[in-house]
Amino acid sequence: MKLTEMFSLKGKVALVTGGGRGIGKFIATGLAEAGADIVLTSRKLKNLEETAKELEANQNVKTLAIACDMAKEDAIDTMLAEAVAQFGHIDILVNNAGATWGAPTLDFPLEKWDQLFNVNVRGVWILTQKVARIMKQQGGGNIINISSVMAFRGSTEESHPAIPYNSTKAAINLLTMNLAVKLAPFNIRVNAIAPGFFHTDMMAYIDKPELKAIRDAMIMEIPLRRIGEMDDMKGTAVFLASAASSYVTGHVLVTDGGLIAK
Repeated sequence: MKLTEMFSLKGKVALVTGGGRGIGKFIATGLAEAGADIVLTSRKLKNLEETAKELEANQNVKTLAIACDMAKEDAIDTMLAEAVAQFGHIDILVNNAGATWGAPTLDFPLEKWDQLFNVNVRGVWILTQKVARIMKQQGGGNIINISSVMAFRGSTEESHPAIPYNSTKAAINLLTMNLAVKLAPFNIRVNAIAPGFFHTDMMAYIDKPELKAIRDAMIMEIPLRRIGEMDDMKGTAVFLASAASSYVTGHVLVTDGGLIAK
């Protein structure tokens, strides 16, 4: 197979959760540029529809935008039924939808702890199990979970007062490895991406002039001395989604400019 063919996703259908903005939009754009048709889902339909229109106009692919709360199993079933009805198959699943919420550690409410685990871990598991059943019937597939560099480290109260978040992403890392072993007999590969700091809507606040000192300090912690951009995530996602990584499964690919290597 030629190298250009190895990275091609033509004829594939990719389901990207949390695909309306941020990391999810970066990934959906990369997969579309590689030729995949895209199903975008998250709780907010407006962002999904805007991204879907962009992809169809710029990449000449088919898209489907579906609102879905990943913490609710019945909503996941409805979303999957609509996706399969339109495209007939799902070849790539990107579990990007996630949540965070901050409060002082010693005052962190249990209901918020449960909420983060419900979205970041339980929702990922429910969707993955259901899509893996579809992939098994198809003869194979490819699952990419979105973890975080926070899965490998603690964080200070000042920088990230969300005590459950790191644990949810660490759970995703081990879920990725466990699923890779268990789903390999069905020709389903399972990997994860652990992003560091990226320019997204959620990170836009760091560019405010009054936060320049904090931004500069953040960049100084990154060996490559910059915050990640869309192209950095697009390349990583297409590699893991395509035949270029056909012998890679159970791997967590850290994409952070060298942050956790330091």
